[in-house]
Amino acid sequence: MIMNSRSETRSRELRARAVELTPGGVHSNVRLTSPSVFFDRGKGAWLWDADGNDYVDYLLGQGPNFLGHAHDEVITAVESAMRRGGVFGSQHVLENEAGELFLDSIGWAERVRFGVSGTEADQAALRLARAATGRTRFVRFEGHYHGWLDNVLIKTVDGVTGPASEGQLAHHLDDSIVLGFNDPVALARAFDEHGGEIAAVILEPMMCNSGAIPPENGYLQRVRELCTEHGAVLIFDEVITGFRLTLGGAAERFGVTPDLAVYGKAMAGGWPVSALAGRADVMDRFAAGVNHSGTFNSSVPACAAVTAALTVLRRDAPYQRVEEHGARLIDGIRKLGVDHDLPLRVQGLPMAFHVGFGDPAPVIDAAGLGRLDLKRYADLVPVLVDHGIWVAPRGIWYVSAAHGDSELAAVLERLDAALSAGGRR
Repeated sequence: MIMNSRSETRSRELRARAVELTPGGVHSNVRLTSPSVFFDRGKGAWLWDADGNDYVDYLLGQGPNFLGHAHDEVITAVESAMRRGGVFGSQHVLENEAGELFLDSIGWAERVRFGVSGTEADQAALRLARAATGRTRFVRFEGHYHGWLDNVLIKTVDGVTGPASEGQLAHHLDDSIVLGFNDPVALARAFDEHGGEIAAVILEPMMCNSGAIPPENGYLQRVRELCTEHGAVLIFDEVITGFRLTLGGAAERFGVTPDLAVYGKAMAGGWPVSALAGRADVMDRFAAGVNHSGTFNSSVPACAAVTAALTVLRRDAPYQRVEEHGARLIDGIRKLGVDHDLPLRVQGLPMAFHVGFGDPAPVIDAAGLGRLDLKRYADLVPVLVDHGIWVAPRGIWYVSAAHGDSELAAVLERLDAALSAGGRR
């Protein structure tokens, strides 16, 4: 494989030291499968590593940097707030401001609780659903990600679902009913067989963590109908889709209102914040017997980051620009696939799409995604990185409000060179 000439001296030194300090040299297992690059800084849609090499970034920290890296208004707001303190062990004056702006932005929910991670917020949502219904089981879907804890982390092999990690307690998955996405008949059957046991249906309304698979027409509407009919709580995991697909997230874009929804990533300009929002009658159980705690929940800098990021998104809505950039990028990637005579395929929406190799027919679920040549694309990613394109081995590309014409020209030029160097087996 022909490699571009980019310095790696400092990164190699940092990598050698990292493996002595932390398992695998990384602090999140997701990074084990990514090229080992040590970044020094980021600004807008660009990253610079420890050796000074630049990268046009279409991973955006796994999605949070929807406004781009180091957005000036978010940084200023967080810095100013931190000078007043960070965590008080009580309420503070920024909480209401952040909460009001958040609820007004998504448009449908009546209450919100701020936390730190999407994983914990998903757990809080499931706990609320069990309390509200008196039931224990929940429906979820192959390929959808709801965190790394024992009761939600799964993998499916040859149609059999089980734990995805050593040390994971298999019986913690007993309350899960795992179905294929975009299959309303299967969901109706699950309710017919287990309706009296199902507390909730939880799903990514657009399957973004893997594959960038949108819901088929009418699917989410049918999910909503079935949950209402059987008294189950509908939970949207909008950790990725929230504030990315549009200001009101997937609920607004697809016109379906859940009972609860979990948000993160794009809502706070890169700051680690999550939110659980929903109907007052369900959410208010947190004040009447359902425990949801956390020292850093609604911290001062978190609320400042949420307020600053949402203010920017509302004042200068970037969604049309992001759609236009993403559409042009998708067209450019497809054209390069043709130019290089490669079975390169792109699927999804302009702000979040999947690039891979295989049949160009639309993929509607995890099983279809598994039939693509995912390894071939993962093997290409180190070549893309070596040519200054920062993306994920699993194929997802994210577009930010900071991407413009110069980034588009750069990524297509670099992708052209990368495909010439390593696009073929």
